[in-house]
Amino acid sequence: MPTPAKGARLWLKRAYGSRKGAWYIKDGDRRVALGRGAHEREAAERDLADYLAAKYRPERGGARDPQAVAIADVVNIYATDVGPSVKNPKELAQRLEAILDFFGEQRLAEVTAQSCRAYAASRGSDSMARRELEDLRAAINHAYAEGVISAPARVTLPARSSPRERWLTRSEAARLLWAAWRYREIQKGKPTDRRSRQHVARFILVGLYTGTTLGCHLRGLVSARDRPRSCRPGARRLLPEACGRERDEETPAGGDASAKAARAHAPMGRQGDRRARCRRV
Repeated sequence: MPTPAKGARLWLKRAYGSRKGAWYIKDGDRRVALGRGAHEREAAERDLADYLAAKYRPERGGARDPQAVAIADVVNIYATDVGPSVKNPKELAQRLEAILDFFGEQRLAEVTAQSCRAYAASRGSDSMARRELEDLRAAINHAYAEGVISAPARVTLPARSSPRERWLTRSEAARLLWAAWRYREIQKGKPTDRRSRQHVARFILVGLYTGTTLGCHLRGLVSARDRPRSCRPGARRLLPEACGRERDEETPAGGDASAKAARAHAPMGRQGDRRARCRRV
């Protein structure tokens, strides 16, 4: 009768002569060097856990009852199949990790309105919880479409947040911009000549006059020298390009006025002369 396999496990290769001891993972006939010394057992155990997680593949065959399917398996399948094709896989991974922290030990049949409300309460923000539960719903629907489960569980989402009803007034925006531009760094309790937040002023300025999202904003501004240029009439046509959208060839309404105001606030002069032509509004 053959000896049953022991599965993946840690194995310490003991020190011999001038060679120091080191941890390995033994998995059948395979040995995986971890680069951990004999005194790093705790780190080696974490590496083993990561190895087992990467090796694990959830069962896909047959439409199984939700009572027999782990939520972690459903999320794993969704992350494997859909994760690489989304616009921002890193953000998706962070949201799915939050789902697993709460639902990871539960079965799919345990996704109820009550458990969804408990999840939303644990997150502290309804808008954040709603976005994460939308990912859970997408994962469940994907598993149902792939034939992994016989019936999808219903995910109850928190109510949508109320739309924004107030924005900064022109005077408030000007005060914010002026404070960022004039700020002087304080060291040892005394203000210095180092104005360390002028890049924040540029950031605020372009955001005000282009109305772009944070991601588009950062991708559209390549260097500090180019930032004032991004406020010119073509800015609203250039920044969407940075987001992967097609360029709008028409000059947007108010583009010239925005550019004029942007140039009035933008830093002027050569290197060493960083005085701002900021005006009070």
